[in-house]
Amino acid sequence: MKTFLLPLLFALMVLVAGCSPGVTVQQKPGTDFSQYKTYDWAKTDVKSADSQNPIYQSSLNDAQIQQAISAELAKRGIRQAASSANPDFYLTYHLYIDEAERTVATPQPVGYAYPYAVSYRGGYLPINYGYWYSSPRYRTSYRTQTYQQGTMILDFIDARTNNLVWRGSLVDAVNDPARLGSEFSRAAKEILDEFPVQKM
Repeated sequence: MKTFLLPLLFALMVLVAGCSPGVTVQQKPGTDFSQYKTYDWAKTDVKSADSQNPIYQSSLNDAQIQQAISAELAKRGIRQAASSANPDFYLTYHLYIDEAERTVATPQPVGYAYPYAVSYRGGYLPINYGYWYSSPRYRTSYRTQTYQQGTMILDFIDARTNNLVWRGSLVDAVNDPARLGSEFSRAAKEILDEFPVQKM
């Protein structure tokens, strides 16, 4: 029994280690992804508590994200269908932006610390750790930080059946809302690293 479980455990560890951190994948069982050679874009949405803000509605962002996705798919031999041809699948992505909270450590500036004193020849000497050492116990505090969290979802929909066959998603901090195009382009590349068709 043990000899059967060990290879299974090893295979599971390899599978988990192979996934990019934070990327979640779902796929329809039994799908032959090698059959998909062409795609076309479906509607793109940005959803957020402040989705009417023009910073979230930009054709420049859409173009940058779509270019990044197209480049990754081209590496796998998958190209956008000609305007007169029917694609093998529809490709769409959803962007969600909302506020989230996290707890972060706030180290205090390192300085001289006198955590205790020793007795020497009838007097007390403070022990100075100096700048080279200061115990985290004396200098670290914690606070709650609010930040913008972005979620990207990529959906691959079979054009013949209209069935969703593959979905990849990633949740990460949006460091600069003014640069959503580059932020989500990076996320798209990480998601597509998990796509079943490998780079050529």
